[in-house]
Amino acid sequence: MSKAIRLWDQNQKSVVKLIDSLCGRYSRWEVWQDFIIMSAISISNVIKGPHNDRREKQYLDRANKYSAKELETFAQMLAEVTDAMEKNPDQDFLGELFMALNLGNEWKGQFFTPYNVCRLMAAMTYGDDLEQKITQKGWVSISDPACGAGALLLAFANECRRPGHGINYQTSVLFVAQDVDFLAGCMCYIQLSLLGCPGYVVIDDSLSRPATSIDARGLIPHDGSNVWYTPMYFRSEWHWRRIWATADLMIRAAAPKGKAEEPAPEPPAVEASSLAETKTGQLTLF
Repeated sequence: MSKAIRLWDQNQKSVVKLIDSLCGRYSRWEVWQDFIIMSAISISNVIKGPHNDRREKQYLDRANKYSAKELETFAQMLAEVTDAMEKNPDQDFLGELFMALNLGNEWKGQFFTPYNVCRLMAAMTYGDDLEQKITQKGWVSISDPACGAGALLLAFANECRRPGHGINYQTSVLFVAQDVDFLAGCMCYIQLSLLGCPGYVVIDDSLSRPATSIDARGLIPHDGSNVWYTPMYFRSEWHWRRIWATADLMIRAAAPKGKAEEPAPEPPAVEASSLAETKTGQLTLF
């Protein structure tokens, strides 16, 4: 007999019900794994990139196990996740559901930090001088080298939105995540993407192969199939910042040795892309 699951959120209950409807031939763990990986690839491949074909093959390898009707169930599950995060963005929906389903892998230490603890950590990290730093430098970055499902980064994004904090994280904060576990990285990627966080998730060992970048501020990572860029990373502000950073690197590389200067200041802000905007000024993909 399976262990009872304690859930309070209606969207979580709906996802569990949909998962269990697919558990005839496959275990709950296998269905969850397929759901997370296919959902991450579906979001990633909206943006054309060098890794699309490889990820599309990963998607099809998993999707071919299911009928057309069963694939519709996966789409309904992603819709439930999207709806939950739209109604309440201040949560770690996938991480909490993962633990509630008793899917934590003790061997890999997948016991995610409760979201309330992450909220406390985010509030302590925020700092009174953060807005001043953004004014001076154009933007700031936040990194979690053991991101799990992304709870700490999600909490920081929500901290930026709280009353009295005047930071639009979609234009002013770069989110950099890394985790050694592929499934956890995909969970983080889904939630950062749905919350509209610009940045990327690196799926690799933070100790032996930490994420590195071409520029000094982590804006342009060393690209590879293990780097997953969120859709908001390609928003116009970040696009022009990458161009500016690349031009600055070229100028510094061409300068005589010993005469390297400080990086050039940020160019003036550019007009945002025409995406749907909420009353709080945040953009949304849906």
